Amino acid sequence: MHIAIPLYPGFTALDAVGPYTVMALTPGCEVSFVASELGPVIDDQGKPTLVATTTYAALPGPDIVIVPGGPGTTEALGDRALLDWLTAADAHTRWTTSVCSGSFILAAAGFLTGRKATSHWGWRDQLAAFGAEPVADRVVFDGKYVTAAGVSSGIDMALTLVARETDDRTAQTVQLAIEYDPEPPFDTGSPEKAPADLHAEAIALINT
Repeated sequence: MHIAIPLYPGFTALDAVGPYTVMALTPGCEVSFVASELGPVIDDQGKPTLVATTTYAALPGPDIVIVPGGPGTTEALGDRALLDWLTAADAHTRWTTSVCSGSFILAAAGFLTGRKATSHWGWRDQLAAFGAEPVADRVVFDGKYVTAAGVSSGIDMALTLVARETDDRTAQTVQLAIEYDPEPPFDTGSPEKAPADLHAEAIALINT
């Protein structure tokens, strides 16, 4: 099974690397970072953190697509090379998915019209303007389209996909392998739990 993770300037590294690690450890899975051109892609911190080793043209029919989010999403919404590739790839995929604001890219490609979807809490409600039905869940399935909430939720989504494509035991083994057993030092991981005066600061951190 071939998984493609498209990269574009301004993506958030964990959106891509979290699912990549889960899928890459899954037996029978091959994961590629793809872009219009080969080479390093600048992330949302201004660093060339990941390298596209495959072009869109070289991978037209992946089994799974995972679109990361990030501050670069706004510009990516007008990236014809990315949107055209997604449209063509979607004709072949078993699952077309996103993490964080990557769901807006799926929506811009026309995949989420009339479908339930999620995104980072700071922008989730704006999905309605793109024809989707915003849902405040960490991972949302609607047909073959799967959207994950903010950043770290991409790991949850990837483990869920592994379970559906293989079995629970394989997904559990991968989870154990990466020691994904969160015990955060603070209970402020969602806007419902965090003090209200942290909200604006949190959005500012990931929107620069």
